Amino acid sequence: MSAKVLIVDDEPAQLELLRYNLEKAGFLVFQCQNGAEALEQFTTLAPDLLVIDWMMPEASGIDVCRALRARADTKTIPIIMLSARGEESDRTLGLDIGADDYITKPFSPRELVSRVKALLRRSRPTLSDEILTVEDLALNPLTMQVSRGGENIHLGPKEYHLLALMMESPERVFSREQLLDRVWGHGIYVEDRTVDVHMSRLRRALKAADPQGPKTVVIRTVRGTGYALSRAEK
Repeated sequence: MSAKVLIVDDEPAQLELLRYNLEKAGFLVFQCQNGAEALEQFTTLAPDLLVIDWMMPEASGIDVCRALRARADTKTIPIIMLSARGEESDRTLGLDIGADDYITKPFSPRELVSRVKALLRRSRPTLSDEILTVEDLALNPLTMQVSRGGENIHLGPKEYHLLALMMESPERVFSREQLLDRVWGHGIYVEDRTVDVHMSRLRRALKAADPQGPKTVVIRTVRGTGYALSRAEK
């Protein structure tokens, strides 16, 4: 699955330049022209990374960054701040507010794409070729193989992607809407119940891999919200 990048800038030419280069690099790109619009659509779009300009009407990049870092469901989203303000104090402020990277205008689109990839490698391990582990669970993005305690687990495509998403952020609660968007795709209509069906299949597959062994990792249902991959209490 392609990583989703949301770009926010009030300059149409800049938006087009960013969109073109990121799509050329293989990313799925969404765009907004001001901070207020970005905050309004953020949950629906559920991007993997945000590229945002500092100076914008209605809500600045700093305002958006503050708002996202204050929310439990968005506080870990990778953020790259763009700005014509290149003073050390400005860069420090942007990073202190919560941006993960700060790029001064004018910049090289090629460098921006490289920084986006670098941030995603750290925040979304399954987008790289690094083996992801949580307790006795291991997931290899390169081969799309999952094992538990060294024993291979056979999963369907949707169950694999659900597990991969949750293994990237253990203990994080994902709503059904977020899971549908991340795994089935933005704009694809399927019922929320579909998530429950595939989660049941995933649970059965994980349990079958080690039915008598200790429960090290469980898929927890959060009533009225969604699901989380949690380390079992010992």
